[in-house]
Amino acid sequence: MKFSVMKNAVKAYFKRNWTRQDLMNSGKISMHAYRSLKRVYLTFFCAMLSFTFGSFLHWIWEVGGPVTVISSVASLLWLYITAPWRVRKRVLLLLYAVFNLGASFGLIIQHLTEMEQDLAFGLLVGSTIGIGTFWFVALITKERGEIYRGTLLYSGAIIFSGVCVYALDILDSHIAHWMLVVYTLHALFMGYLVVYSQEILYDARFGDIDFVNCTFTVFLHLPAIVVHAVRLCLGAEIQQHRRN
Repeated sequence: MKFSVMKNAVKAYFKRNWTRQDLMNSGKISMHAYRSLKRVYLTFFCAMLSFTFGSFLHWIWEVGGPVTVISSVASLLWLYITAPWRVRKRVLLLLYAVFNLGASFGLIIQHLTEMEQDLAFGLLVGSTIGIGTFWFVALITKERGEIYRGTLLYSGAIIFSGVCVYALDILDSHIAHWMLVVYTLHALFMGYLVVYSQEILYDARFGDIDFVNCTFTVFLHLPAIVVHAVRLCLGAEIQQHRRN
């Protein structure tokens, strides 16, 4: 019985209703979907700013510790039980939770990897810039193709320039390795956000979007979205190969 419930939960987690055509869709965005996408981008940008600021304080003053870990868990639980219509309270709880998570981020990096704190902070700064670029470009245009291309090119150029400038001051191969890791992770994450944005636009066709939940679940849904996208692309390639 427990195995069956767990199996159904896993299937529900990885189930996505959008198709490859929806993933590759570059058509116009409806006004409702456009407003929903901008709200998600803005909320996610503010959340990343809060997370990065918490990480910065830990980098400078080492504020992260058991208190920030407990505070982040408590805030997330409070956010979970807060009614959906209490939007302002949920946004404030989200920002407070991610601030404490950011302050605890340095501790996790220290225990799990050998990455330097300044490089870990650079990864967060790069991701925050990329998400901010998504929101800024979305304010200018409603064309999803222009949003995605403009964001990927602009944010990628900024981060790559920062890496090059930083690289001029170092000769350590270990640090250079982690710099390459940081830039690669940033590029992959920006690509994932494009796919995630397509899912938001797809879901917006069927009703209102909870932009707080979308911000909170952007990382939780990453495995399911990536697996579904890869499965669709591989399926299309296999079908095309059989036809040929």
